[in-house]
Amino acid sequence: MKVLLSIKPEFANKILNGEKKFEFRKSLFKRDGIKTVLIYATMPIGKVIGEFDIEHIISNSPQEIWNETSEFSGISKSFFDDYFENRKMAYAIKVKHVREYLNPQALEDIKVGLKAPQSYVYI
Repeated sequence: MKVLLSIKPEFANKILNGEKKFEFRKSLFKRDGIKTVLIYATMPIGKVIGEFDIEHIISNSPQEIWNETSEFSGISKSFFDDYFENRKMAYAIKVKHVREYLNPQALEDIKVGLKAPQSYVYI
C-alpha cells in the first residue's frame, strides 16, 4: 500500500534532489504495511511529482528527532520548532530510493475523485 503526502514544493524538491532525507509529521498513518510515499507538491504546482520508499520511521520527542535528523532535515531549526511547537511526539520518515516523475500527474490520474489531502491519504 502507498500513501499520498501533501508537501510544500520547496521541500518536495529538496526530497527529489537528495538534500532532504527526512519528512517530518505531527501524526502518522495508522495502517501497517505502508512502503511507498507519493509526493504531492502543493500549490502552485498541485501535482504528484514523484515518490520514495520508506526506509524506516522514527518517533520520539521533537528535540530527540532534531538531534538525530538535523543534518539531512532540509529545513531550518526555527521552522522545525514552529512546526512541532507544544508537541510531545514527532515523527520523521526516512527517505529511501527517490523517483522523480518525468511527467507529473494530476490527482485524478492517480485515483478518480482524489483530492489534495490535509496530511495524507491511502492509495
